[in-house]
Amino acid sequence: MQDWDGLRTAFEVVRHGTVSGAAQALGVHHATVIRHIDALEARLGVKLFQRHARGYTPTEAGEDLARVAQATDDQFAQLSARLSGQGSAVQGELVVTTLASFTRRLMPVLAEFQAQHPSVTLVYRTGPRIFRLEYGEAHVAIRAGSPPKELDNVVQELATLKTALYAAPSYVERRGMPTEADLVTHDFVGADDEQTRAPGLRWMSANIPRDRVVFRAIDDLSLYEALRAGVGLGFSPVAEAGPDLVQVLPPRDEWSAKLWLVTHVDLHRTAKVQALTQHLKASLKDCE
Repeated sequence: MQDWDGLRTAFEVVRHGTVSGAAQALGVHHATVIRHIDALEARLGVKLFQRHARGYTPTEAGEDLARVAQATDDQFAQLSARLSGQGSAVQGELVVTTLASFTRRLMPVLAEFQAQHPSVTLVYRTGPRIFRLEYGEAHVAIRAGSPPKELDNVVQELATLKTALYAAPSYVERRGMPTEADLVTHDFVGADDEQTRAPGLRWMSANIPRDRVVFRAIDDLSLYEALRAGVGLGFSPVAEAGPDLVQVLPPRDEWSAKLWLVTHVDLHRTAKVQALTQHLKASLKDCE
């Protein structure tokens, strides 16, 4: 690669969103930033940014390049720390990805971690797709279900997430308290994706008539909000249910989900990743 300066410049433009911000971070004139970006785009034959009055917005190609640059930056930082013998500093950007529905339980844990390590900038990513550690999209992932199989990942069991069937008080007031015997007469909120890996939603697909699933969504946060709004019965981790839900059926082993702590082998032993994984294991061991 002959464009290290251009790659680093593009990375800083993505990070800051403006030429002036990137120039300040790099300690160069803004004209140098523009020249590096223009030269890199010409060499690659693609547009990396959409220019507009408020700054530079990365194209899809620009986002791909930024992920590679982030991973490269992390690996150089790891190498530098190892060579200099100063690898104990917990600092810099740290990207965490997990299920949106786990946010309520996880956020106090992350807040405590950041208070202990003020030199760390946390980036929190959730969404229906999996953010890939090997592409530098995240440093630490908390995933549910079967253990991840990627060869370059370090996978550790974190906890078992016990799950129960719930209803909102408004639903119970409108339809009465459900029992196991009359479940098939009640409304449910469930997955729009029939290939869902969530144990509770798989049970629902196998045991509840499809026409009784009156609200469907692809993300767990939307399902949780529909449950709270009283649209129908639905599943929630016991630790996430809160006082605004009524437990219809208690947790079952077949509804439980394993939580896995996943890191990439190249960054697993960096100080910031080690600090966060240890903190997560200590704080979430009792999340069952």
